[in-house]
Amino acid sequence: MRIALGVSYNGSAYEGWQSQASGRTVQDQLERALAKFADEPRVSTLCAGRTDAGVHGLMQVVHFDTAADRPESAWVRGTNSFLPSDISVQWAQAVPHAFHCRASALTRRYAYVVLDSPVRPSVESGRVGWVFKSLDHARMQAAAHKLLGEHDFSSFRAAACQALSPVKTIERIDIHQRGAYWRFEFEANAFLHHMIRNIMGCLIYIGQGRQPVEWMDEVLAARSRTAAAPTFSPDGLYFLGPRYAPKWGLPDRTPAYDWLP
Repeated sequence: MRIALGVSYNGSAYEGWQSQASGRTVQDQLERALAKFADEPRVSTLCAGRTDAGVHGLMQVVHFDTAADRPESAWVRGTNSFLPSDISVQWAQAVPHAFHCRASALTRRYAYVVLDSPVRPSVESGRVGWVFKSLDHARMQAAAHKLLGEHDFSSFRAAACQALSPVKTIERIDIHQRGAYWRFEFEANAFLHHMIRNIMGCLIYIGQGRQPVEWMDEVLAARSRTAAAPTFSPDGLYFLGPRYAPKWGLPDRTPAYDWLP
């Protein structure tokens, strides 16, 4: 049978999502826990969107095939009993074999939470990005609007990106402020490696007045990584999860979605 899981995690202690030889990734931890609970030598998972080291996941969706027959609630409680405290399965659901967590996703959503303060964060360390020079909402939102729709995002693409095409479609970028915290929310059909972090670097430059709003047009048109701002820190970046067609009957979010500022 094929099982889909919604997984949340604090990425601070891990080398990203994707399995590595070190074994210190979220995928490594999850697959070890699933193998123990399913009493199988190995359980291989696929995910909706890989995350970098230090990036958090509120609803990473994975799927795997297994011969183990367990109730859906048992996949949650049983797998969590073998996971460290900073990784948690939020829900489990049996799905048809036609479902693919990556290929079936219509869009993917991320949020950046940034602290705007002259003093660096302490209790929020690793959970928020940080700027010590104030940001201007109108300038950033105007610049973000220029990125909506289908574009070649080569200027925001990491050198190691393995995507077949740099052309992606951004459906929305919402920017909100609550007190000293900013929340930047992105939704697109797919993202390139480091694409959001590189867009954030440019938005921060524009929000701080280091570049004009029109500079975003120049960066986008250049189709060169050298034209953009430095990559922003992974601190404060959260994978909110994919969206799927209603026919799959999967949850749209987890409670932690509303916990972010």
